[in-house]
Amino acid sequence: MRMKFNKSRRQLLVPALSLLVAGLMTACGTDTTDYVFVTSAKAAGSNSYGEINSFEINKVSGAMRQIPTSPFLSEGRNPVAEAVSSDNANLYVVNQDDNNIVQFLIGNDGKLYPQSTVNTPGYVPLAIAVSGSNLFVLDTYPPLLTCSSEEPCSGSVGVFPIEAASGSTAAGALGTAVYNGSQKYWPLCQYGYISSTDYTKCGAGATSDVIVPTAVTAVSVVKSGNAAESGSYLYVTAYDTTVSPQVGYIFAYSIGSSGALTPINGGKPFISGVHPSAVASGSSSYLYVTDETSGNVHAYTIASGVLSEISGSPFTAGNQPSAIVVDPNYSFAYVANAQSGNVSAYSIGSNGALTSIGTYTTGIQPVAIGIDPSTSHWLFTANFLGGNVSNFELDTTTGTLVNAQHSPYKSNELPTAVAAVPHK
Repeated sequence: MRMKFNKSRRQLLVPALSLLVAGLMTACGTDTTDYVFVTSAKAAGSNSYGEINSFEINKVSGAMRQIPTSPFLSEGRNPVAEAVSSDNANLYVVNQDDNNIVQFLIGNDGKLYPQSTVNTPGYVPLAIAVSGSNLFVLDTYPPLLTCSSEEPCSGSVGVFPIEAASGSTAAGALGTAVYNGSQKYWPLCQYGYISSTDYTKCGAGATSDVIVPTAVTAVSVVKSGNAAESGSYLYVTAYDTTVSPQVGYIFAYSIGSSGALTPINGGKPFISGVHPSAVASGSSSYLYVTDETSGNVHAYTIASGVLSEISGSPFTAGNQPSAIVVDPNYSFAYVANAQSGNVSAYSIGSNGALTSIGTYTTGIQPVAIGIDPSTSHWLFTANFLGGNVSNFELDTTTGTLVNAQHSPYKSNELPTAVAAVPHK
């Protein structure tokens, strides 16, 4: 049945609708606390590019909705990772199948505007991290013609400076990759594993161990009254496929003013479980690494970049932990468990040890996790097989989680990564 309005009612309805729209627009502008960007590996368009869903989070209810122009093309195939610049003005997206990183300018309304593209130094990029004016990218293989999925070799790290504004060019573009001697990458095989006490340098005539990278994070440590303890460090998780039993690694580097990396511990990696899958640090004093095979979390103290495992570590997580986030403002950590389809929540003790708070159900196969940067009040996961995003209200006193209104929220198929910025 169709409704009909006489002329007088139509005249009254138009201004009423105008006021309603204006009210909704004002409410959106007032109640939006963050924008969350979710990459999707599902091919779209004539170029088979991936897409990026742009969600806004309502600060009162936690409800997430895509902005009207979402999704945006990722400008490459199979986006797998993303990071935000330190000033929250730029989003960097890794497109694995095109071996590139695309810089997007983030509008005040959450819209994304592609700006520039760089190729990664190596092949098959899988993770990135931003620290100050540098971006670090993790490649599965270095740029050697002998490296491929058929003939694998150890992974590598590349470093790009994030440029300042110049002339008509906005800040955030990636400059030329930083050189490590004559090459634009740092190999992850400075040392190959032979036994618990025996390491040997990789290279001509050395061991042929294949080190497979999995995740990367940058940590800035500032301890008042002790300048020697101040610095920026990069940690890369990986595992060795050519030894039995398999062994997990954490490669540690200090970050120079130019972004150049200097291996810590003489280049010898720290042993970390069997198959490390994700890494995070919140307070700058501790580092946490999930292990996909054993289903737990290893915890470490950081001292001049050197790692020491905390008493009681590792701590139990769920099946196939795939991502971890540490609350930057409160003493909590959260692990997304892909196989379990849930989040493990922990409180962080004064010594960095983890105490379980509980587990909370997500969509199917959560593979990425984040906390809203404005208030640390909302936690979200990208659920790969669920094709959606779960959002939880985070109790900043207890660390417990409660489903946000209408969670989970539909995204494009095969979501792979999440990143967020405060509403401007």
